[in-house]
Amino acid sequence: MQPSPEAYTVSRRPMDVTDFIDVVRRHRGWILGPAFAGLVISVVVAFLWPDTYVSDGTIRIVPPTVPERYVPSNVNLQLGQRIAAMEQQVRSRSNLMTLINEFGLYPSRKGRIPDEDLIEGMQNDIRISAVATMREAAEGRPASTAFRVSFRYGDRYLAQKVVARIITMFQDETTRSRSTNSLQTTDFLKEQVDGAKKNLDEIENRLTAYKLKFSGRLPENLTANLTALRTLEAQLSNAAASLNRATQDKLLLENGLRVAKEQYDAVPANPALNMEVAVKNERLIGLERQILNGEAQLSALRQRYSPSHPDVRYAEAQLATLKQSRDEILKTEQRAAAAAAPKPEVAAPSREQRQAQIEIERYQSTIQTKEMEIERIVEEQARLNKQIKLYTDRIEASPISERDYAQLTRDYQIAKQQYEDLTMKSSQSSMATELETRKQGELLEVLEQASLPQSPSEPNRPMVVVIGSAIGLALGFVLAGAREVKDTSLKNLKDVRAYTGLPVLGSVPLVENDVMVQRKRRLAWVAWSSACIAGFLLMLGSVYYYYTRGA
Repeated sequence: MQPSPEAYTVSRRPMDVTDFIDVVRRHRGWILGPAFAGLVISVVVAFLWPDTYVSDGTIRIVPPTVPERYVPSNVNLQLGQRIAAMEQQVRSRSNLMTLINEFGLYPSRKGRIPDEDLIEGMQNDIRISAVATMREAAEGRPASTAFRVSFRYGDRYLAQKVVARIITMFQDETTRSRSTNSLQTTDFLKEQVDGAKKNLDEIENRLTAYKLKFSGRLPENLTANLTALRTLEAQLSNAAASLNRATQDKLLLENGLRVAKEQYDAVPANPALNMEVAVKNERLIGLERQILNGEAQLSALRQRYSPSHPDVRYAEAQLATLKQSRDEILKTEQRAAAAAAPKPEVAAPSREQRQAQIEIERYQSTIQTKEMEIERIVEEQARLNKQIKLYTDRIEASPISERDYAQLTRDYQIAKQQYEDLTMKSSQSSMATELETRKQGELLEVLEQASLPQSPSEPNRPMVVVIGSAIGLALGFVLAGAREVKDTSLKNLKDVRAYTGLPVLGSVPLVENDVMVQRKRRLAWVAWSSACIAGFLLMLGSVYYYYTRGA
């Protein structure tokens, strides 16, 4: 039976430092070749890679010259939001195409690729970042007052010009946007003020018309109407009292006039008749006084109670009884006067008759004066009653119009408050717009002008060369290791002892033909010389191209 292949498989022995040195010596060509190729390629790539210069400038946001507590700003965006908005405007397609056409940027790519790709590439080359102060950086807060603008391009002069132009665009855009926003806000508030003024005028006209229509009957006039009504009622009561006094005085005067006429007309026949007449006159005067008092009481009761009230009816009945008694006494006096003997005719009035005549004229004059006073009081009572009825109607109509008047008043106060608020805001907005027009608002100040880069930021040629050489060297070690793994021959006495397990008594060196050895050496030297010369020429050519192109 044949043994399996696994029976002949022998694991490799552990390698030591000497073995690694032997591996490097045996495969030095495979190690140095990729390392040299990596060096050449990295040098060529590093010097053929176009330079990229970065120009930057710093802008600071200057606060308004007038404190914001005096003139509030119309722009309500935060600083970061405003910078982002300005950045979007600067990065817009129209602005970037203007910069590309103005400075002739990307001439090798323009016309070969779409404009969108060209603009996208330029957007990637533009960097806008906030600059934090030392305190903000220490506290970990975001930057608040300054930001940096940078641009990457192969020509340092063009990079500087583009950055300077972008800074100018930022300043112009800031001034334009703030002025536009402030002006739009002011115009909007003016339109709102005009609308509020129109609404206020309409409500004010409605309120004025309502006040004119219900003049004196408004809820706010209720207290004044009640006060006026009480005053008029007091005046009416005083007028009634004055009328009663005047009526009493008139009745007394009429009785006195009648007595004076009777004395003038009567002829005193005997003393008993005179005494009887005097007694009758005294009774008549007493009844007249009682009648006047009864009429005054009846007038007061009628003001307080209705005509059907028992007290009013009793007073009317008592007054009628008194008047009936007075009329009977008057009829009795008239009959007595008619039955008396006729007076003797005299040629001239006596002294008593003249005195009686003077007394009669005095009574008539006084009665006429009282009648005029009574007419005046009656007219005053009529006027007062009319005024009382007017104020009573106003007081009764006040609750009816209270709701509508309250609604109109509330609408007027709301419209007035809105108009005053909008007027104040419009005034503040106008001042803010004037501030922006005078360029005394928030501005952008250039802290650092666009820099002219002295050295390219990309590529880092030493780093590229080091990395390329390291990659080539690592590739050489990988190739050497792969070849060593595939080579299963015995290399030295250690392998013989390890894999055969036999003692070694001696070794015979490999004997080769001198001609073959020399030929191999010549071919290796030729190959390495050619590769080195070609590599050095490539590296020198790339370096020469770099410096001549830069010149």
